[in-house]
Amino acid sequence: MARRLNELDFDQEVSKNDLMNVLKNEARLIHIQDIMKASNFLREDAKFMPRQERDDYIARFTKAFFTRIKDIKDDPSEYSGNINPGKLSEFLEIQNDLARNAQNDDEKCFHRIASIVATYTAFVREESIHPVGTRFPGGFTLKMVDGVYLCPVKDKQKDTPSALCRFCVSVQDKTLDS
Repeated sequence: MARRLNELDFDQEVSKNDLMNVLKNEARLIHIQDIMKASNFLREDAKFMPRQERDDYIARFTKAFFTRIKDIKDDPSEYSGNINPGKLSEFLEIQNDLARNAQNDDEKCFHRIASIVATYTAFVREESIHPVGTRFPGGFTLKMVDGVYLCPVKDKQKDTPSALCRFCVSVQDKTLDS
């Protein structure tokens, strides 16, 4: 059985439990220094955002990374079913491309953690990739209504090659103009 994401065999079925075990192994390799580097990348990435939006963005994602890595390490759940290996392979290839094109170590740490967390939320938990409450440009937020994740930017981003929107369970928030 694979122990790392890059060891997964996409020519066969991958169970959610097998993927979860791989993600637990990956999460154990993430240390507080890695989260701090990812936070540094977020700070640099958001430097042109308005101050309040920037501070919220950095705090929310740093907390989400820290919390989700801990959740992955400690998750005792048994998950039923398999994942679509082609879809997971495509998802991870996008993540790997982003990491390969990283400009520095802080950005590489960000993409490494994002890959683990997003794989967990999208493929194992089948939850929105972005945490509920994530603020997007224009002040719109991702929310959950009656068990459905409503994203304010899904339709605008789903065809962007590096965006992960097409893998996310959220749907476009129809209360907003597209």
